[in-house]
Amino acid sequence: MPCRSNILIVGGGLAGLFCALKLAPQPATVLTGAPIGEGASSAWAQGGVAAALSEGDSPQKHAADTVAAGAGIVDAETALGMAHEARARVEDLLTYGVPFDKDLAGRLMQSREAAHSERRIVRVKGDTAGKAIMAALVAAVHETPSIELAEGFVAEVLLQKEGRVTGVQARGPDGRVHSFLAPASVLATGGVGQLYAVTTNPPEARGLGLAIAARAGAVIADAEFVQFHPTAIAIGRDPAPLATEALRGEGATLVNRAGDRFMVRLHKDAELAPRDIVARGVFAELMAGRGAFLDARTAIGAAFGERFPTVYGACQAAGIDPARMLVPVAPAEHYHMGGIATDARGRTSLPGLWAAGEVASTGVHGANRLASNSLLEAVVFGARVAADLSSEALRPVDPQPASEELRRGPAPSADAKLIARLRRTMSEKVGVIRDGSGLQEAVADIAAIEGAAASGIAANMAATALLIAVSALRRRESRGGHYRADFPTADPDLAQRSRITLAGARELAQEVEVP
Repeated sequence: MPCRSNILIVGGGLAGLFCALKLAPQPATVLTGAPIGEGASSAWAQGGVAAALSEGDSPQKHAADTVAAGAGIVDAETALGMAHEARARVEDLLTYGVPFDKDLAGRLMQSREAAHSERRIVRVKGDTAGKAIMAALVAAVHETPSIELAEGFVAEVLLQKEGRVTGVQARGPDGRVHSFLAPASVLATGGVGQLYAVTTNPPEARGLGLAIAARAGAVIADAEFVQFHPTAIAIGRDPAPLATEALRGEGATLVNRAGDRFMVRLHKDAELAPRDIVARGVFAELMAGRGAFLDARTAIGAAFGERFPTVYGACQAAGIDPARMLVPVAPAEHYHMGGIATDARGRTSLPGLWAAGEVASTGVHGANRLASNSLLEAVVFGARVAADLSSEALRPVDPQPASEELRRGPAPSADAKLIARLRRTMSEKVGVIRDGSGLQEAVADIAAIEGAAASGIAANMAATALLIAVSALRRRESRGGHYRADFPTADPDLAQRSRITLAGARELAQEVEVP
């Protein structure tokens, strides 16, 4: 028998849980592949929440920084609205028990990160904001009787009837397919990090939510814009541990093996330049064989373990003492600015479907996300989706037959090789630096991988990868997180957001001629 709910939220990260909490006491079911809070990229966030709270700062300044970082395609009105709502959402998080850092007078402490003109990042113990926020929300969810949890279910297909989304089909812990019916569904499934061989994202960040929406016909926006964090700790771990940008905000520098501060030559803000510029700078040093290292010995030194315990622990586990030694770093996939296109209320192009968090593309990030705007976007749009759903007249949906798309079974071991091949292709040809011939090869390879996939997970990963690669091939310029070596400058005529459907991507893929 299908499971029925009034509102179905797919995803147990920050956006999904915040939406469920803001809906209370209206009933909602949260469906997630892992226990809530686990496997969520939100819990791994080291930065914090960006909010203009201090004297001299303002939502207008915050929005202006967001627009500047987004390289010409941010929806300025939406960004300003998000900045205006930041204070209220931080207050919500405090109400839920998030222990943000405060000074002796009880005021929230704020730090500065790259491309912010003011100190406006609220944190928890330096680099543990994501973990602390998720712990507080998980506790609040368990104490909220209107929220029902369906843990251990991986959504693979959206159900539709007469053009409206009516729920999802998901594979349970037993490998069997289950239908979850609801008149309103919210996708809050996170990002695409695991499509790349080097990423800071958890294993669950496989782009599955984006894929199932695209398979159902949803419009996808800005898929080509992928942010690579410049300072993943290069110690061979998968996912790669992150050396938070706050380290550079507190004075740590980037040097090569010769001790040269290479970012000074590349941008007036040096280590605090926008992430895409710093990532390319680090990438160039690595490709030239000069190495890239984070030097926090002088700026932070002996206080490293106390001020940045997460980074310190990762370094110590690899035999590195960051208080006395250089930390090897490399760019890693960190955040996807693209996603399911939504309006300012979180509504997608499909009736009955909303989206929030990294899986959505709201227009606030443009071509390059401003540091610590991701957690802010998750709570702002999680709350907006909840408000929009609260105003909807939701009618129960009728049972319907299972989707034909679930003919694939659970992931067999054979798909592990296909997924590894997909990740290599994405890192090598759809990564920090791209070019036309490499993207054409990637599109052809990804299409072949999707066709060969035996499992729904591998097929959905390939579908999302295809959307990213085709979108990158179409954008013949460099802008923000999308850098084309064969088109290294921005084209003013292309200063606009992109839109694509999976059908459109497949049509273009068929036209690609591999060099």
